[in-house]
Amino acid sequence: MSNMVHKTLRHLGTGVALAAMLATATAHAAEDKLVIVTSFPSDLTDVFKNAFMKENPSVSVEVVNKSTSSGVKYLIETAQNNQSDIFWASAPDAFEVLKENSLLAKYESTVGGVAKELNGYPINDPDGYYSGFALSGYGFMWNERYMDAFDLPEPGEWEDLAKPVYHGHVGLSAPSRSGTTHLTIETILQGEGWEKGWETIRDISGNAKTITERSFGVPDGVNSGSFGIGIVIDFFGFSSMASGFPVDFSYPSVTALVPANIGVVANAPNSEPAQKFIDFLMSETGQGLLFDPKIMRLPVNEAAYANAPEGLPNPFNGSIKTEVKFDTAVSQGRYNVVNSLFDVMVTYRLEDLRAATVAIQEAEAVLAESGENNAEATKLIEEAKALLHKLPIDEAKANDPEFAAIFKSKRKKQTDKVEGRQAEIEQEWDNQIVQNYQKAAELANTARFMF
Repeated sequence: MSNMVHKTLRHLGTGVALAAMLATATAHAAEDKLVIVTSFPSDLTDVFKNAFMKENPSVSVEVVNKSTSSGVKYLIETAQNNQSDIFWASAPDAFEVLKENSLLAKYESTVGGVAKELNGYPINDPDGYYSGFALSGYGFMWNERYMDAFDLPEPGEWEDLAKPVYHGHVGLSAPSRSGTTHLTIETILQGEGWEKGWETIRDISGNAKTITERSFGVPDGVNSGSFGIGIVIDFFGFSSMASGFPVDFSYPSVTALVPANIGVVANAPNSEPAQKFIDFLMSETGQGLLFDPKIMRLPVNEAAYANAPEGLPNPFNGSIKTEVKFDTAVSQGRYNVVNSLFDVMVTYRLEDLRAATVAIQEAEAVLAESGENNAEATKLIEEAKALLHKLPIDEAKANDPEFAAIFKSKRKKQTDKVEGRQAEIEQEWDNQIVQNYQKAAELANTARFMF
């Protein structure tokens, strides 16, 4: 064999070896993976995903987007062959469900500067199974141009949205479709009490133009002017403002500040990258990303507010007044009951609810304009309102663990079927609700046509 052939083979062998080494190095560089199950939109997750991967180029991040309740269900169903590493969402009661089902692993970040509590509410799970990374409050946003066009006043409290002037101008989502909406509904129920809270919720819903499919549909509707006012978690309002939309946001006095959370999934196949991601989220760099115009969340690290955008409130200096000390255990215990009640009373009977609401509003307007002291008409209107606000169950029943355990399924749309005792109870409720709404409208119309 010639020297030329020997040299060629030696070079070829060296090249093959180098190629093999490079392939091995490339495979090693990309072998770390991180799978995040989250309810947050890509506008938020992409910012953190890209920044984290820039600092950790060996980690490939996959984001699985699901609503909060769907994400919880997904982790429960896949627990025997878990492929997820992190659960990332707003609702603390969802994390409590996962914790109770042993689907979260303990991990407490050692990153400094993170507050331990706010107004007596712990920012992290006391047992170490999940961590708060941002704070969220609940209120309403409105489109200023829309409000001017329809000559609508700016609302200040939840009860304002129940006024006739706002009929057809309000948008909200259903708590069964949105974890953040569930927190809003629970905040009202805990802040105003069960009876009064549901009265407020139904009166607002009776003014609704729509119940959106997802929570994101509410800010989108306000931004576009499809409706004027939306019931939202605060960062929807702040991010729309920062993005240049002609909107404003306000907290009512009956609100709460609750942490949005993150936790490592039990038996995570990639627990080390998961812990790195949580540390990154809590770091000065990660907390600073919350000020991205597409995100605009309130950090849990007090020092971060030194660089906060102008106009963003600081919950640690008392600039957000809250009357509600949110009880996560209560919310978690009746989670599905509240969702089912809302769907039966509002989501799937919205037209009936709106018709009864309008009838009462018009009867009250005619009575006021008449200037008469008509006792019979007044009595009919009060009876109509009592029927509109009548609840199928009281708070004690909703909080009963045995009763709450019946409610395991949710309907994403009215045609979805639930089974067993839950289906029977929901049908009983629905029969009552339909009759009550129809009778309320009849009584109000009778009162109206007395003049």
